[in-house]
Amino acid sequence: MKPLRFPAGLYGVTPEWDDTERLMQAVRKAAEGGMRALQLRRKNVPDSVRAEQARALAPLCRELGVVFLINDDWRLALDVGADGAHVGREDASLAHIRAEAGPDLILGGSSYDDLTRARELLDAGADYIAFGAMFPSTVKPDTVRAPLSVLTEARRLVEERDAPRPAVVAIGGITPDNALLVAQAGADSIAVITGLFEAPSIRAAAAACSAPYSTHRKP
Repeated sequence: MKPLRFPAGLYGVTPEWDDTERLMQAVRKAAEGGMRALQLRRKNVPDSVRAEQARALAPLCRELGVVFLINDDWRLALDVGADGAHVGREDASLAHIRAEAGPDLILGGSSYDDLTRARELLDAGADYIAFGAMFPSTVKPDTVRAPLSVLTEARRLVEERDAPRPAVVAIGGITPDNALLVAQAGADSIAVITGLFEAPSIRAAAAACSAPYSTHRKP
């Protein structure tokens, strides 16, 4: 299997917590359970709050060996020394960000259930393409649902790319109970919010979500 541009396994996405110390403790527990990457996702807070948490999480993730990305704000990612940024449909184009930020910033993009958008993101230099929601989501209950089959199709797309190849990420309603399903369908990585950070034991949830990637050989 070709090496990846983005870590396989558990990709944690932060909940909407204002308590930075609580968030940092949770991230540490998730990393102890096997989390490989983290995205700071704060949609409805002042820029100053997002920046404060980004500056706290960037050195923590470096210490833990966790790849750190910021949702929407690639300039903040560069400013705090994050590893990358995640781009949605309403953000600047990934091609524009790649041209401005250079080749070293890890860039991922939301593809929803749209393989045409996924191809465009790949052509623009995406390091991963994300699909979902795969299951009902409490974070975005009205978002588009993506079938598991789109992950299989996406894997065919990325396998055509040069090594190291882009990764396929699944998001939306993923829990320790259904993580294996998305891994088997073709997801290299699973992005988890509630199923990780709202679990009774964050460390145990992280280990359970990571388990498919230590025991399952993907197609």
